[in-house]
Amino acid sequence: MEELKQRIVQEGTVKEGNVLKVDAFLNHQCDVELFDHMGAEWARLFADKQVDKILTIEASGIGIACVAAQHFGNVPVVFAKKYQSINLDGEQYATSIHSFTKQKDFHVIVGKRFLNEGEHVLIIDDFLANGCALNGLIELCEAAGVIVEGIGIAIEKGFQGGGDSLRERGYDLQSLAIVESMDPETGEVQFR
Repeated sequence: MEELKQRIVQEGTVKEGNVLKVDAFLNHQCDVELFDHMGAEWARLFADKQVDKILTIEASGIGIACVAAQHFGNVPVVFAKKYQSINLDGEQYATSIHSFTKQKDFHVIVGKRFLNEGEHVLIIDDFLANGCALNGLIELCEAAGVIVEGIGIAIEKGFQGGGDSLRERGYDLQSLAIVESMDPETGEVQFR
């Protein structure tokens, strides 16, 4: 998606440790018009798929998934929570996920009543690096007996291999921008 790539080049910042900061438009300050264009592109890419729900993980994926849902007939958006709270009741699906960005493990949960056996789910998230978060979401889907129709990612760090691994396992993974390399000294970003 050329629009997203241009925003990364113009407004993104490359940091040491394979970190790409895009907080000006993607995961701190949200450009809703860009999210809308991203949702339209995923709707085009997954036009042949049945999508009953969109699944994401808090927090950065929520805004993107909600705007994208409008392009899939306003299907519900379910997000995996990273923290247990008193207002979570009933049975839950749970798994552990390692966050590349935060260098921390999270115990993530989804209420069982929000993922129902046989439903067709599209997973959407902002970043894909090593694939830990997506593998965790897929585990939740498997536990619930839902069908993962596809995975939509805004920015994939292609050089970290998470996307390649998921594609090799047969998942229809559509990333709108795949970063091939980043240089923290020059700030240069190369795309596939």
